[in-house]
Amino acid sequence: MRVVIISRSDQTGGAAVVSHRLMLALRAEGVDARMLVCEKVTDSPFVELAASPRRIRSAFLSERLKVFIANGFDRSTLFKIDTCSDGVPLWKHRLVQEADVICLGWVNQGMLSFEGICSLIDTGKPLVWTMHDMWNMTGICHHAGDCGRFGGRCGECPLLGEKASPTDLSAAVWQKKHDLYNLGAIRFVAVSNWLKSKAQQSSLLSDQDVDVIPNPFNAAAAEPHSRQKDGKTCLLMGAARLDDPVKGLPVLAEATRILAKENPELAEKLELLTFGGVKNPASFDGFGIRHRHLGKIDNAEDLAGAYAVADLVVSSSLYESWGATLAEGQAYGCVPVSFDRGGQCDIIDDGHTGILVHFDEDPHKAAESLARGIIRGIGLASDAKVRDRMRRSVEERFGYESVAGRYIGLFNSLLAKRK
Repeated sequence: MRVVIISRSDQTGGAAVVSHRLMLALRAEGVDARMLVCEKVTDSPFVELAASPRRIRSAFLSERLKVFIANGFDRSTLFKIDTCSDGVPLWKHRLVQEADVICLGWVNQGMLSFEGICSLIDTGKPLVWTMHDMWNMTGICHHAGDCGRFGGRCGECPLLGEKASPTDLSAAVWQKKHDLYNLGAIRFVAVSNWLKSKAQQSSLLSDQDVDVIPNPFNAAAAEPHSRQKDGKTCLLMGAARLDDPVKGLPVLAEATRILAKENPELAEKLELLTFGGVKNPASFDGFGIRHRHLGKIDNAEDLAGAYAVADLVVSSSLYESWGATLAEGQAYGCVPVSFDRGGQCDIIDDGHTGILVHFDEDPHKAAESLARGIIRGIGLASDAKVRDRMRRSVEERFGYESVAGRYIGLFNSLLAKRK
């Protein structure tokens, strides 16, 4: 079986990382899986550029210009909006022509247009679209947050400011998605049950077949480390962009201040390590415990090193489609602590393979819950049975063999229907 995975990058961003892992997982199971990207970061021989750099850049700039005009020239929302208005002619690429199955991932910012997706459908090959966020079920945003307009036809989009109207860009793109999905040629995959539930609430995907297949992680390659106990406890938090509002960094900061105030002896023994991009370094101000930023981590060796020194991996995200760092942490023996809102619930069995705490819309109450969760997590971190249980859980549910097997089963069923 030949599968082409289409993703804007093979490494930049969470969706790119897990798409690359999916390619590796499928190849490990004997599938000739390859990737088409607009940005190639790895040196993998199985990853190819979708088009010439000039053509890729032209499509990207054209789409961004249209968004910039539609949002009233507001730079703050320029990259929170995607429209699938422009792309490169992937249906002409050799890998697409040779493939038995086409698998789409994160394909925005000038990689694919709606017309291009229709051309992929016209090839007659099964088309699977893995959803890494909410973009497929909204007009133009990747996470709807508290906005419920995706249950209707969008319009009056909060991201468009003064340009918002019943017939704004979000409504126009919603209509294009509606027309595309009505062709009945796309099989959707959600990476978590939470994301599937959001799809079922949406006007675009409520009538579509949506499978749930988690993101893959090479648990077999993750060697859990025996931690040298020196009386200190290390917390780890990572994200592509740590100060993205969705990641809830201010909530984590307040949680550490609560720990310092209510349990100063414990707080004195805590250290917070962070990794990932940061646009505003001032976002790190206000932690109540020692903090050290590791910068961006873009290779497996450094990532393993970060998990090796950590006892807990913490997520303060307001919502997550899945929660890659939590599963990675489990594989390396770090107890995950997270809110119970999002795909994190697919990863953590509270009290057994980590800690889930109640999310509250009130930031202070949410911080209090997270602080209590960290204390509970410290209690689990010293239990060798918990570490063994976490590793088995990751291998059985998110390991390469498990996830690849589920995709292969889906691909085979779609191919059988074409015969």
